Amino acid sequence: MKYVEVIAEASSAKTVQAVAEKAKAADFRLGAVGEDGMRLMRMLVSDDHLQVALDSLQNTLGAQPTARISVLAVEAFLPKPDEEKRKQEDQATAARESLYEGVEKNARLDSGYLVLVALSTVVAAIGLIENNVAVVIGAMVIAPLLGPNLALSLGTALGDIPLMRKAVQTVFAGILLAVVLSAGLGMLWPSDTASREMLLRTEAGLDAVALALASGAAAALSLTTGLSSVLVGVMVAVALLPPAAALGLMLGQGRIDLAVGAGLLLGINIVCINLASKIVFFLKDIRPRTWLEKEKAKRAMVVYTAVWLVTLLLLILAIYARRAMVL
Repeated sequence: MKYVEVIAEASSAKTVQAVAEKAKAADFRLGAVGEDGMRLMRMLVSDDHLQVALDSLQNTLGAQPTARISVLAVEAFLPKPDEEKRKQEDQATAARESLYEGVEKNARLDSGYLVLVALSTVVAAIGLIENNVAVVIGAMVIAPLLGPNLALSLGTALGDIPLMRKAVQTVFAGILLAVVLSAGLGMLWPSDTASREMLLRTEAGLDAVALALASGAAAALSLTTGLSSVLVGVMVAVALLPPAAALGLMLGQGRIDLAVGAGLLLGINIVCINLASKIVFFLKDIRPRTWLEKEKAKRAMVVYTAVWLVTLLLLILAIYARRAMVL
């Protein structure tokens, strides 16, 4: 359940009440009218009707520049709804505005993001060199790579070009930092770095495609259903951080043949994660609010999905061509 708090002109009370009825609000309350003519109104809405309420309120109150809409989380609700109602709420998709707020914050390119990428890269690189699986897993726990990838997919679903641009910059900066930092470690490391864990990150195949697709789909589902994204973030980091570290280490030691393999694996993982999450957002009906924005988002989704599919096909062909050259 969510409390939707509306502050609007007092004359809008009947309109807001009609929205509450449309959203099947469990409760609707009118507050006192303030000296400025504004009135506080509250409605208690279930998660599966929250998006309907928000869209209707934005459409009806759009002409009021001083109107405000806030969504407040409800920790508990008594009496509990019946079992059928709870199942509907469990299957509800999080509101578009809630998704955007969380994703946009996690897609920012700031010092905290770069520090976490640097630390996780150093840990992952040492784990790969020392053939220590536990250390590699520890690096993936702190790698902040989930947010910007989800932001890119959500930006495509909503046709939000600024969010997409911000997400691309953040993803690119994180991957570039990981590769450059691990390349420096590769040049400075006194011994050979070709451990078993390292070599596993220099070979790409269809299993890598399946892993990355599953990671991207799980990431989008965790966001839309409101489930914890901690373990999903580790899944995404599994697909991105170790190959990026392996690419840098191999470049630092001049092992171009192995670096090409790690680069192909990294490219496939990036493409598959974004492709799968875009498809999930589409299937979960994450759309902009207005008709014009929906048309723009639809075109953007078609174009970017086609680009990702073509890129994935080219990468798969490159993998098989590389294998044929080795044989």
